Amino acid sequence: MEKPIALDRLSKNTLFEEGDIFVLFGELFGRGYATGLVEEAKRAGMQVVGITVGRRDENNALRPLTGEEHAAAEANLGGKVINIPLMAGFDLDAPPGGPTPTDMLSRLTLENWQHERLDWEYIQRCQEIASARFKNGVAEVMSELEDMIPAGRNVFFAHTMAGGIPKAKIFLVVANRIYKGTGSRHLSSQALVDSDMGKLILQNFDEVSAVTFQHLIDGSASLRARVESTGGQVRYTAYGYHGTAVLIDNSYRWQTYTNYTQGHAKMRLEGIASEAWRNGVMATVYNCPEIRTNSSDVFAGIELPLIPLLLALKKENGGEWADDQWQACQRLLAEGVSLQEVLEKIKRMQANDVMRPFYDFGAWPMPNCQEQADLTIGTSAEIMQMHKDTKSLVSDKLSALVVEATGQIIFSESSAPSGPILWLNHDIVARKLNATHQDNYLERSGTVASKSLEAV
Repeated sequence: MEKPIALDRLSKNTLFEEGDIFVLFGELFGRGYATGLVEEAKRAGMQVVGITVGRRDENNALRPLTGEEHAAAEANLGGKVINIPLMAGFDLDAPPGGPTPTDMLSRLTLENWQHERLDWEYIQRCQEIASARFKNGVAEVMSELEDMIPAGRNVFFAHTMAGGIPKAKIFLVVANRIYKGTGSRHLSSQALVDSDMGKLILQNFDEVSAVTFQHLIDGSASLRARVESTGGQVRYTAYGYHGTAVLIDNSYRWQTYTNYTQGHAKMRLEGIASEAWRNGVMATVYNCPEIRTNSSDVFAGIELPLIPLLLALKKENGGEWADDQWQACQRLLAEGVSLQEVLEKIKRMQANDVMRPFYDFGAWPMPNCQEQADLTIGTSAEIMQMHKDTKSLVSDKLSALVVEATGQIIFSESSAPSGPILWLNHDIVARKLNATHQDNYLERSGTVASKSLEAV
């Protein structure tokens, strides 16, 4: 892809209504994009159905949720959870009695991990076992869904599976140096990608973040045909990340977090959506602005491009509501620190010559380098210390706003999507937030004015 395709319209939902089915293809956990989309489905009156990744027992066997776990998952989702374990990835699968790929990584050390070679023929067997397990699970899930979807109803499949980091101590040590290391503790992400450990992890990222989308589309083919034959329509969405455009020097410019190792899997996800689209299946990957989540917190500095959303809110005519968001963020900062100082610090980082090579969309995802890591991670640490409480950050508040807006945008756009790969840049996010909240402000001010007149 030569350039990102930005979504530049605020659509209205013209398809989904009460009684239609929303399927969350991925377990709902806290601090993620999916919560915003689930809320929109509920607001439209759709029946919400979820799945579970299941859990591993003490012998590493994959199991369904217990009764207590199942009840908690359904309460969290606000809908039925099909209790068939769909854990993605092959890092914990193996032939009977054999080591898992994660076990194979356990012999690696800081001294040998870059040079140690893995048994790729054996790893392929593990991958095949995991793939068969997952596809069989999808078939069981679809069988249950068949009985839950009445004739003529529309179905919205929201794929939310991502990640795939194996729980191997050596990788966690290496990742800490890649994503958080500065100075002498810095480690090049290219060193990881060039190693057998890195190649294994990239394959697992593919399986979790991308190939599961293909399994969903393929596994629901007969259900899709039945729904469409009775007058309903089916949509598929997935969350991508491929950089986003934020305000830099008063114009929206594409930028990205580096190093986003999962970027290769996200591009494969885009390819799966494009192929499905060519085959007449409405599947769309939405590349969203990065936010702080439980999983993204490992990437120091990933939150920095989020803060200029405050500038976009004003540029897109946010009015009184946007002013209130600025004030709310200002209250999170330490005494004597202004929000403008924070934004200036980010602006200086963005304009630094070190960052310029990383604005090349065609080269994404690029490996990191020490100068870039020092600048990004250092800026992140400095801004964190500018807060009253490092557990209550400006980026947390703005993350919640992005989750809200992207949920609304994706839900509405997916009723008649304009393409298989779309970027939700800060401009469209700000426009959606302003449109939603300014209307609420006007309604409230109109009510206040009416009461004032009555009093007179």
